[in-house]
Amino acid sequence: MLTYFQATVIGAVQGVTELFPISSLGHSVLVAAWLGGDWEKLTGEGESGASTPYLAFVVALHVATAVALLGYYWRDWCAIVAGFCTTLRTGRLDTIPQRLAWLIVIATIPVGVLGFLLEHTLHALFGAPIYAAVFLSLNGVVLIIGEGLRRRNEPSLAEYGRRFALSGTVTAEAEPRRRSDRPLAALGTGDALGIGFAQVGALLTGFSRAGLTMVGGLWRGLAHEHAAKFAFLLATPAILGAGILEIPELAGPETDGIRGPVLVGAIVSGVSSWLAVRFLERYFQTRTLLPFAVYCLAAGTVSIVHFS
Repeated sequence: MLTYFQATVIGAVQGVTELFPISSLGHSVLVAAWLGGDWEKLTGEGESGASTPYLAFVVALHVATAVALLGYYWRDWCAIVAGFCTTLRTGRLDTIPQRLAWLIVIATIPVGVLGFLLEHTLHALFGAPIYAAVFLSLNGVVLIIGEGLRRRNEPSLAEYGRRFALSGTVTAEAEPRRRSDRPLAALGTGDALGIGFAQVGALLTGFSRAGLTMVGGLWRGLAHEHAAKFAFLLATPAILGAGILEIPELAGPETDGIRGPVLVGAIVSGVSSWLAVRFLERYFQTRTLLPFAVYCLAAGTVSIVHFS
């Protein structure tokens, strides 16, 4: 049975680690394995891989995180959705939100297709704590590589201006509140696909969706704050879509008797996700991925030694 205390702890861990570049899935496996006992039993699968209350609980946490992201960026999403609908009607990309809408669609395609085909298989093959520990360590290495790519591809406003060619229809004066999104809109189709494929690595337990997406953004020359925002925007449809597909788990008999803890865990996850994205947006205005890389390397290495 899932207790209120367990739901609160797991909800808080999920909400923070989903957006911090340190892997929520990896932490859900490693934290349960380190604590052992009822915690480790909680994450186990039923006979023949059947659904369990914990899987339904995880669905609720992911939906809560997606709702928190939608709430935090609701102005952006209103503009992006409106821009997407407009481009379907006009066939043109005349504004920053319109361009962002299609960049998000393009970047979501790789993880949408490969996630549908491979997610359950990869989780079954690499769901053990030792694999999560190894991949968490490798996640730290990738974050360090991302910082190296960032320095090599130092962006400039002149380069963004050259690449952001929309026939002169978009100007800082026309959309003053979206001026900070101009570097994001400067990305091309190839950039979006590259970042989207980088996100696919998070299908392996221990790799961070947010971390890999940020590294992809740094690789394409974005500043940390812009790479982080694109990662959060890109995570929203991926997390929400996966959650919606698994909604039957949440409404099924697996949650009988634990709907109270599930609700509490989802609320905690949503609040912690909102606080996490608020913190990270400010953090990445002046700081880098290196502290998270050091943490992943340390936590992963210790866990490898422990579970070997």
